[in-house]
Amino acid sequence: MSAALPKKSSSRGTVLVTGGGSGIGHATAQLLRASGFDVATAGPNEAPAGWLDPAPPGAGRAGHFLFDLAETAAHGPLLDRIEQEFGPITCLVNNAGVTSLVRGDLLDLSPESFDRSVAVNLRGTFFLTQALARRFLARPEDRARSIVTITSVNAQIVGENRGDFCMTKAGLSMMVALFASRLADAGIPVFEIRPGIIATAMTEPARECYTAFIGSGGVPAGRWGTAEDVARAVLTLVAGGLPYATGIRLEIAGGMQIHRV
Repeated sequence: MSAALPKKSSSRGTVLVTGGGSGIGHATAQLLRASGFDVATAGPNEAPAGWLDPAPPGAGRAGHFLFDLAETAAHGPLLDRIEQEFGPITCLVNNAGVTSLVRGDLLDLSPESFDRSVAVNLRGTFFLTQALARRFLARPEDRARSIVTITSVNAQIVGENRGDFCMTKAGLSMMVALFASRLADAGIPVFEIRPGIIATAMTEPARECYTAFIGSGGVPAGRWGTAEDVARAVLTLVAGGLPYATGIRLEIAGGMQIHRV
C-alpha cells in the first residue's frame, strides 16, 4: 500500500473504488479525485503510472492497495488500512469484475470459469459491501454515504458466449435492491450502473464484433461508450445528485437497453 500525501480531512469524503487500476474503475477514480474526493483504489495489480502523484489544487488524495476481492478474509483488513490512512470511508464503488475465461458456446462453459466469476463478481462484491454496510451503521457520519455497483447491460441482455458473466451481473442487480432496502432508513442510498459497450481492455477482444453491432444500429447512439461516460454517472451519484433516490439503476449504454421491434 502507498498513499501520496500526508493525512488530512477531505471535504468531500473518502471513496473506495475496487478494480480502480484500469478501464472504468480508473476513469472513475480519476474523476472523483479531481472533484475533491479522497480516493483509494484496490486491486491485484500495482497502481497505474501517475496515480499516486501529488494532487493538483482542489483534488483529493490518492492511495492504492493490493487486494484480491475473492479473498473475503482480506476485506476487513483492507477497510481498516484505508480508514487508518484517509479516515472513514463514505462511499464504495463496486467496480471490480472478471469476464469468462473463454468466450464461447454456453454448453462449453467450464466450472473453473463459472467459479471464478462467482468468486469475484458476486461473492466477493457482496461480502465487501456487507462489511462496509456494517461499518456505516455502527457509527454516525455527517457526510453523505452511498454504495454504487457497476453491473452491465448483461444483467438483463443475454450474452450466450459469456454466460457466467451475465449470471453474476444479474445477481449483483438483486444485491443492489437488497442493500437499498436494508439501508434506506439509515439514509444510505444504494445504486446500480449498467454500462453498455464500453471501450476497455475487457471488450478489446470483441472489438470487431461490437463495432459491427454498433454500426448495424444495435446501439441507437451510434458509438462506443467510454469509461469516462460511466465515471460521470458515478460522480453524479456519489456527489448526491439524486438525493431522493435509492435502489435505482442507470443505463449508460447509448440506448442499447431499449427494446425495439
